[in-house]
Amino acid sequence: MPNLDLLHISIADQQLYGFADGVLTFRTAVSTALNGVGEKNGSGCTPRGRFQVRARIGGSLPAGAVLRGRRWTGEVWSPELHAQYPGRDWILSRILWLSGCEPGRNRLGDVDTFRRYIYLHGTPDTEPMGVPLSHGCVRLRNDALIELYDRVPAHCAVQIEEAACPQWAAAALE
Repeated sequence: MPNLDLLHISIADQQLYGFADGVLTFRTAVSTALNGVGEKNGSGCTPRGRFQVRARIGGSLPAGAVLRGRRWTGEVWSPELHAQYPGRDWILSRILWLSGCEPGRNRLGDVDTFRRYIYLHGTPDTEPMGVPLSHGCVRLRNDALIELYDRVPAHCAVQIEEAACPQWAAAALE
């Protein structure tokens, strides 16, 4: 499979669409912020606009590896571990850390996406996809994130929009 050069995340669809040379080659359900969209630090919202993947973390970790502070704790998620830490916002498997490209909108000051630690990251399979429930990040199933991670280079373009993805793109993989 070719590397992706654009990720389009639709808040309306709760889907991530991956493009290689303008052709849709990857699609998966996501979960964006329960608090909706917004760029302010501390809002718990998913930011909008143009971004790039600034850092890729966890490429050699096992599926379900628990990450805290962008470092592997040595743990792998399990229902038993989940029961020990109720309410934890689980960041699992891999991190694609986003940086805004639009000064004043999602870069610099109190809207800086990178300083807000906005990621694409894995989440437990028990968490629903296709509904907004995150704390601002974009959650994916671990297997989808691992596949995506292997196809997304550093500096890959990312677009997060409220609108639904165009029908031609949404239907392209069906």
